[in-house]
Amino acid sequence: MLFDRRPQPDPVGPGQESVWDYPRPPRAERVPRRAELWHGGTLVAASDDLVRVLETSHPPTWYLLRTAFTDGVLVPGEHRTFCEWKGVAHYCDVRVPGVPPLTDVAWWYPRPDARYPELTDRVAVYVAPFERITLDGETVRPQPGGFYGGWVTDEVVGPFKGGPGSRGW
Repeated sequence: MLFDRRPQPDPVGPGQESVWDYPRPPRAERVPRRAELWHGGTLVAASDDLVRVLETSHPPTWYLLRTAFTDGVLVPGEHRTFCEWKGVAHYCDVRVPGVPPLTDVAWWYPRPDARYPELTDRVAVYVAPFERITLDGETVRPQPGGFYGGWVTDEVVGPFKGGPGSRGW
């Protein structure tokens, strides 16, 4: 018989935080950090006004203002998902002239749940499809598994949901 068990959190070093100390339900918080997103050699978004969503076992998901994206880069798609906490997410493609588009890589909540007003007019992205994403100059790594949108940096430790054996967490 399988039992869902919380994994042993990785050791936390100076300047780090464990995703196992993040809350459930998630918490959204506005933070003054710098994010830059690159696709096809083009800076497609940059912002010093971010919101991070913290949820147990996940690296933070970062949201930029929609206005942080270069005009015309975000193209609405038909894909929708539902989050039990934040509501219905609408997906977008990222398109840069002359390079293949990134399909369904960005999402936003047109009407976020009342518990998350910080997400109004903000967009999150999956890291892996982009050429590069940086947070305060550090190159961000994608959350394992491809389904989740967390940004892995040196300041967060796991183990992270999405990796092998994490399905029952």
